[in-house]
Amino acid sequence: MLIDLDHIFANPMFDPNRCSIQFHPLHTYYAIGIYVLLLIPKKTRLIGLGLIIHILADIVDCLMM
Repeated sequence: MLIDLDHIFANPMFDPNRCSIQFHPLHTYYAIGIYVLLLIPKKTRLIGLGLIIHILADIVDCLMM
């Protein structure tokens, strides 16, 4: 997904022990708020749902650490 493009700017790009929530720009609480707002209009609802599902998967990864 395009939401993971912000991982390119991290050093190292992939760290299995790093929680991506609040670390990457597209994984901040502000961005998550925008993703929730995308659920309101019908035209952006599926995009918002996909982004929220992605964030939930990342949260589960953070909890498993």
